[in-house]
Amino acid sequence: MHSLPLFVRLADRPVILLGEGEAADAKRRLLERAGARIVDEDAQAALAIVAIDDDADAEAAIARLKARGILVNAVDRPTLCDFTLPAIVDRDPVLIAVGTGGASAGLAKVVRQRIEALLPATLGALALALEAARPMMKERWPLPAQRRRALDAALASGGMLDPLAVQDAEATARWLASAGEPVADRMIAILLTSGDPDDLTLGTARLMGEADRIYHAANVPAAILTRARADAQRIMTETAPTEPGPGLSLWLEIAAG
Repeated sequence: MHSLPLFVRLADRPVILLGEGEAADAKRRLLERAGARIVDEDAQAALAIVAIDDDADAEAAIARLKARGILVNAVDRPTLCDFTLPAIVDRDPVLIAVGTGGASAGLAKVVRQRIEALLPATLGALALALEAARPMMKERWPLPAQRRRALDAALASGGMLDPLAVQDAEATARWLASAGEPVADRMIAILLTSGDPDDLTLGTARLMGEADRIYHAANVPAAILTRARADAQRIMTETAPTEPGPGLSLWLEIAAG
């Protein structure tokens, strides 16, 4: 992973923007949309965007800003960037960012467009409804792991709160009224056909996205393990454990060739 994606709150915070023309105007619109205060080079700020066409002038400005400890986005100069600006899918408050580390803004744009077509306009309202339902969820499922498992089931493909389906204003209330107890602690053994992550079935990919911990044989490559939840435990062991722990655990091994 070449960068750590972050969402930064810029409302009423200063951001330096240098340059003129189409690229600078596009960055100005984006910053204004995020509520940032656009300031000049001499102001105090943590972030700066340099959209200067002339190479020498741009590199000089970038050097001055970096010398002050300011993180810089250098438009069309990915090797000089401390951070990049992704293509954005906005279903407020849901934000999806697609980035390539500056390798290809065109590719990021096309991926964003594909994602746009998948997501209904009701996705943001669903997020707000789930936020409002937090007290009821905590009362219904006191333990964080219980809440996460219940929500995973509701948000799964075909579930009561499937985020890719159009949801009405009462969907979350209906789910809370009808949801049963979360699935009990369990472990699922998965025999992989290869070490290529592209060979994962949709079912296996879904389970890896939900699992609390991944037990795996030594021959399971990192490329497979990165498909699991970022905060899931990854435990290498010779055999599947008899007491895997609470929640959902997976045992992964690759079939003998």
